[in-house]
Amino acid sequence: MWSWNKQAWKTLWLALLVALVASCASTDEKDEEGLPSGNRTEQAFYEAAQRQLKSSQWEMAIKNLRALEDNFPFGNYAEQAQLELIYAYYRDYQNDAAISAADRFIRLHPQHRNVDYAYYMKGLASFTEGSGLFERFLPTDMTRRDPGSARESFAYFAQLMARYPESRYAPDAQKRMIHLRNLLARYEIHVANYYFKRGAYLAAANRGRYVVENFQQTPAIPDALAVMVQSYHLLEMSQLEATSMAVLRTNYPHHPAFRNDGTFNYKYFSGTGGRSLVHRMTLGVFEKSDPRGFDSRELYNAEYRPDEAPLPPEL
Repeated sequence: MWSWNKQAWKTLWLALLVALVASCASTDEKDEEGLPSGNRTEQAFYEAAQRQLKSSQWEMAIKNLRALEDNFPFGNYAEQAQLELIYAYYRDYQNDAAISAADRFIRLHPQHRNVDYAYYMKGLASFTEGSGLFERFLPTDMTRRDPGSARESFAYFAQLMARYPESRYAPDAQKRMIHLRNLLARYEIHVANYYFKRGAYLAAANRGRYVVENFQQTPAIPDALAVMVQSYHLLEMSQLEATSMAVLRTNYPHHPAFRNDGTFNYKYFSGTGGRSLVHRMTLGVFEKSDPRGFDSRELYNAEYRPDEAPLPPEL
């Protein structure tokens, strides 16, 4: 009797072990692909991708969306999967892949009712291109970065606005275009400041004029005019200096380059007082010796203005 019971227990434990191994194998398959074991229908791929998108499992979502398109290129979910693949790439910080996927969708479905979304995502992916892990978690002055991706993003958003002005994505695209214009204009001012440091005053003047001519109504205009005043003064081009001065004084009388008596401070660019005691004692480790340059963002650009900073009367 005992022998039979022992054999029965061994059989029972063996059956449980087999069931457990089978369950683990099935679970592993589901964990790997997010699909029920053996279920590889179009709907299964799509539903798995939807769950993964909602739970921010971007890599898994990309895998299933691509598998759906590869296996069911003319299925009911194919076009929607292509759109969601753009989004998944973007959220996974694969910006180049997102742009390529958007281009492909536009090429394959130029008359699709949601093609405006593809144009919008192209601009958005370019907008964040170059923002690596460092920039995501620490504040970075994007106006000092290479403006190539900003120009590209502006062009993509402009395409969206031109082709689909009534798109639901148009208002957000327009706001981003304003931000990008401000960024591109400020970049030119940084370049002008650099030219001042190198003594290239004509090049600095040209950068200032370029901002005035191409980036009207951006917060960089006051500094662009100040750059022109300073440059033409150093170049001894008095007529151009006077013209730039008149425009700056009329439109931005509270620019920080003006003294209290309204005269232009030609030493404003390089700062005042020379090197401080702190700079001399620490050999410049704890205090920069570079000229301050023309940068009045805190006064004229709300994005950089501290809460306690007063608004100039012209604003």
